Amino acid sequence: MTVKKSERLMVKFITNQASQDEIEMLTEWLKDEENQIVFKDFVKTNYAIDTAMNNFDSTEVRKQLAERIQKENSVFYKRRFSSYYKYAAILIIALGGFYFYKNSNNSTSKQNVVIPREDEIVLQLDNNSEEEIDTADTRNLTDKDGNIIGRQEKNRLVYNKAYADGKLIYNSIKIPYGKKFEIQLSDGTIVHLNAGTSLKYPVQFLKNQGRQVFLTGEAYFEVAKDKSHPFTVDAQEVSVEVLGTRFNVDTYMDNASTNVVLVEGKVSLYKGQKTNENQVYLKPGSRGSNIKGQSVIRIDEVNTDYYTAWVKGSLVFKNDSFADIIKKLERRYNVTFINRNKELGREIFNARFDNEPIEVVLKYFSDSYAIDYTIDRDKITIK
Repeated sequence: MTVKKSERLMVKFITNQASQDEIEMLTEWLKDEENQIVFKDFVKTNYAIDTAMNNFDSTEVRKQLAERIQKENSVFYKRRFSSYYKYAAILIIALGGFYFYKNSNNSTSKQNVVIPREDEIVLQLDNNSEEEIDTADTRNLTDKDGNIIGRQEKNRLVYNKAYADGKLIYNSIKIPYGKKFEIQLSDGTIVHLNAGTSLKYPVQFLKNQGRQVFLTGEAYFEVAKDKSHPFTVDAQEVSVEVLGTRFNVDTYMDNASTNVVLVEGKVSLYKGQKTNENQVYLKPGSRGSNIKGQSVIRIDEVNTDYYTAWVKGSLVFKNDSFADIIKKLERRYNVTFINRNKELGREIFNARFDNEPIEVVLKYFSDSYAIDYTIDRDKITIK
């Protein structure tokens, strides 16, 4: 195992973000006594903890690791559970007092662990009342009269499939930094919502009208086909119209431009009132960009994977300035960056991270580009 890979596994384990496969890889690696020394040194150096200063309770550590494994409640874990005791034993030897210390009330001593803010997803109903969404819940969704209009399935809202008569009734959902969410609209369209995003949408679309939603932030749409009801995304200054397709819309308020990337199908973009003259059409693999305040929509060919990787939890930086990278990291992890190195903010970087904790991301920039930083809970200062 390479040094980089072992460091990533150590950080993910320490920050409680390692998968069962990653735990197994780490414990296999820790069977080597030299690697156990490397692990202890890494913990002491990067997390400012001297294991010799702490009383170690091996029973407690074994219990905590077992509880952590059981949390997933999957068949895979149950099948492999007994074998994990031998891995737990190896980890106990390698960790010394660290693991127990980490889970005790003395966690304020950790200097290099980021502690992100925890904000809630908020659903606003048509009567302007608001309710917080607990992504651990499964429950029915009701309107103001108590009628069931759909269900919450943990981190997903699914509205009943139906078209309505009468007037539109809207709900709005706000996703905070550090979280993602998914909605299946009443027509079957699936919308993946990125961190820091708001979506306003009808509980039911009308039978005799087009389908329209209003977006601020970033979302990936899988639009259900319905030729008689065109689907439109109002993305602030730009509108996106489709019949059935997959595309990504990035229209954060603090972005200089609105970007639409088409993965599959066909869409038209326009500003203001739609006419035959002001529509611009995208084909799969292309991006339509509009600098806010300007009238021109520019089209270029792109690798769509760069723009949709966030749906699966990846972060991709392609010719991004460090200032833009900081904005994306703030949204993804719900932290605050203070950049005291203004020259660094203009530097261009390329990188990809797949479901990594922020500590891994920071260490990568530190090791690869000698970027110096300090951490104070949810605040990261670039020196």
